[in-house]
Formats: sequence, structure tokens, C-alpha cells
Amino acid sequence: MLKVGLTGGIGAGKSAVSRLLDAYGAVIVDADRIAREVVEPGTPGLAAVVEAFGEEILAPDGTLDRPRLGSIVFADPERLAQLNAIVHPLVGARSAELERAAAEDAVVVHDVPLLAENSLAPLYDLVVVVDASPETQLDRLVRLRGMTEDDARARMAAQTTREKRLEIADIVIDNDGPLDRLEPRVRAVWEELRTRAARG
Repeated sequence: MLKVGLTGGIGAGKSAVSRLLDAYGAVIVDADRIAREVVEPGTPGLAAVVEAFGEEILAPDGTLDRPRLGSIVFADPERLAQLNAIVHPLVGARSAELERAAAEDAVVVHDVPLLAENSLAPLYDLVVVVDASPETQLDRLVRLRGMTEDDARARMAAQTTREKRLEIADIVIDNDGPLDRLEPRVRAVWEELRTRAARG
């Protein structure tokens, strides 16, 4: 089994790379998706978040009001650290469970947005960083995700620097261009990952 950490700044295109690797046959362990699962209604995770941040972070239907929680934590590093201290151990436990279920020769790709921020690189056999310029990231967040420029800049500022991400990269996938240029690069990386996994 080859354990790969996949990361990239917000708007860099990490999700697109993750979808392509999934289509090629990688086992994807998506930290964001798991982070949503561990705070679904009725979970101990949601109870802990409500205890820490108050009932006002719940939507009328009892689900987590993500935009409201986001507006609290992205403006306050201490509150963000408090949220991460609740959610990250739950995500780690579920990720380990999914990894244990994978085949021996699998390429297991852990899709981890905050891999660099949380110094997680040593957990993986290698780290793949999806890279795009800050200008490209900002453009995608505003144009494709409908964020305001201020909100987009705040989200980007809450993450580590591009340089810090590149420092931990074993493989860099440049995604400054259009999606059709991305696919051949990701396929080449996939072939390399498969070869490494086969070698054990």
C-alpha cells in the first residue's frame, strides 16, 4: 500500500485532482468529507462543537450552519484552533479506519487541505501538492465559488504560504492553467504512484 498525502491551497484545484485520481482507481480518503460526516446531527462531534461555540451555530434543521461557524473561526485563530482540536482527532480515526479497509497494493490518497498547516507530511509515503498562483486561486474563488474578494483573501490567509506547501512536496502538480491541461499531468502522476505501490 502506498500512502499519499494530497494537498493544495484553497482554489488550487486539489478537488479536481482528487476526482481524477479516484476515477483512475485510487482509494480516496477525503478529510473534508469526513470532517462533514463527523459533525452530522446526532454525532458526538456535533455535540462537542455546539458545546464549544453555542447553539447559534446550528441551522433551524439542527445541522451545522457552516457559513456562520466559518465567519467565527476564520476571523479568530484561537477559535479556529479550538474547532480543529475537536474535529481533527475524529477525522484521523475515521481516516485510519478507511485506510485499513484498502487492498494491500492500493494507492491510498489522503485528500488533506491543511496537511502543511498541521505538519502531517511524515504520516505519508509521499506528498503531492497541487499548486496554483495566488492570483489564480483568488480568481477561482471569486468567479467559480462566488466568494467576495475579501472572504476569499481571508480564507487564503488562514492557510499556510505557498512556499511552505512546496517545501513538503515530493511531487508538484502545476494547476495554473485550464482543466484540460491538468488531466495529462495527473495521469502521469497516477502511473508513477501505481509503480511505487506495486514495488511495495
